[in-house]
Amino acid sequence: MPSPYSLPLHTLRLAGKCALPLIFWFAAGQLARFVLLYGATEVAYGDFRQVRLVAVMTLLTLIVLTAMTVTTGMLYSLRGALWEMRARVEEGVAQERFFRVLDRVAPAFAVLYLAWGFQTEDARDVYQMDMFHHFYDLTGAAWFGEKSHVGRGLIDLDWRVSLGTMAVMFGLKWLFAKLVEKGKSSFYGFLAAFSEFAFVFYGLNATFFIASARSEWLQHRNVVAGTEHFWAEAQKNMPLWEAVSGFFADVWPLFLDAVAVPLAWLTVAMLVFGGYSDETRALLKGTRLEKSVDRLEHSHDLTQKSFDHLTSGFRDRWLPLANSLRMVFNSGAPLFGMMCLCYGIITVAGQYAERGLLTLVGTQQENAFAFIEPPVSFVRDMIVTVLTMSLLAAAYDIAATRARLNGEPLNDV
Repeated sequence: MPSPYSLPLHTLRLAGKCALPLIFWFAAGQLARFVLLYGATEVAYGDFRQVRLVAVMTLLTLIVLTAMTVTTGMLYSLRGALWEMRARVEEGVAQERFFRVLDRVAPAFAVLYLAWGFQTEDARDVYQMDMFHHFYDLTGAAWFGEKSHVGRGLIDLDWRVSLGTMAVMFGLKWLFAKLVEKGKSSFYGFLAAFSEFAFVFYGLNATFFIASARSEWLQHRNVVAGTEHFWAEAQKNMPLWEAVSGFFADVWPLFLDAVAVPLAWLTVAMLVFGGYSDETRALLKGTRLEKSVDRLEHSHDLTQKSFDHLTSGFRDRWLPLANSLRMVFNSGAPLFGMMCLCYGIITVAGQYAERGLLTLVGTQQENAFAFIEPPVSFVRDMIVTVLTMSLLAAAYDIAATRARLNGEPLNDV
C-alpha cells in the first residue's frame, strides 16, 4: 500500500514520465492565451463599439475555456502513468477519449471556476495587456486632455446590451444544461460551460448597474442609514472586535491559498480521473446526518426548492471541496497535509527561484528587465504548473489506490 509520505517522490515520477506532453499542453495553452489576449486588445477599438465590446467579452470567455481545456489536457496526459488507471484497465474498463472527458469536465469546471473567482486573473490579464499595448495612446490622450477608451474594454459595455446578451446566454445555458442532464453527448457539456461563463461575463455590467442603483436608493432610506450607524457604533464598543476581525482577515486569505485552492484543483483532477462528486449524500454517506438527506429528499417540492435556493452558492463553492477532502482523509490525514504542504512549497519556491534568477542575471542596460522577465516568468510558470498538475494526479492516485486496496474503489464514473 503506497504511503502518504511518498507523495513528493510519486509527484516527481509522474512529472518525469509525462514531461513532454505536459510541456506541450502548457506551451500550446500559453500561445492560445496570448493570441486571444492580443485579439481582445485590438477588437475593442473602432466603429460599432458596443458590438466590439461584446466581442471582447466573448474572447474573455474563450480565454477561460482555453484554461479549462489546457488543465484538462495536462491532467489527461497523466492518466496513463497512474496506478489507479492501470488497475481499471486490468478490470476491463475502457480508456476514455479526451473529448469525452472534456465534455464531462466542462459543466462542473465552470461552476468551480466561477464559484472561486479564478476568472478574476483572466480579466486582470486582459486589462494589463490592453494597458501595455496601448500605453502611448493612453498617455497621449492624457497629455492633450482627451478621453481615452484604453483599459475600459471590460467595463464600457452598455447595461442594456449587457442585459440583452445575458438573457440570450441564460436561454442557451438552460438548454445545454437540460441536454447534459439527459445524457446527450456531442459537446453539449462544453457548450454548457461556454454559456455559463458567457452568461456571467455578459451580465457583469448590467448586474453592476442594477446593484449600484439599488445601493444608491437604499442609502437614502432612514432604516438603512440607522442600521449602518448602529453597526458602526457596535463595532467600536464591542470588546476585542478589532483584534478578532483583524486576525481573521489576515489568516483567512492564507487558509484559502494553502488549503481551499489546492482542494479546488484536486476536485478538477477528480473530474478528469473519474472520482468526482458534488452530491450532499456522498459527503454524508455513512454518518448520522445521512438520514437528514433522506428526509429532505422525501419532503415537499417547495421545501426542497427553498433549501436549494438558499444553499446553492455555498454548495457550489464548498460541497465539491468537502467531498474531495473526505476522499483524501479516507486515505489518512497525512496525505492531505502532504498535498497542501507540497502545493505551498511549489508555489513559494517558484516565486523565489524567479526572483533569484532575475537577480543573478542582473540588468546591465536600461529597460533590459522588460526583455529578460517574460522568458524567465514563462519557464517559472511552466515548471510550477507541471509540478502542480503532477502533484494533484499523485495525490489522487495514492488516495484511489489506498481506497481500492481497502475495498472501496473510487471509480464511480
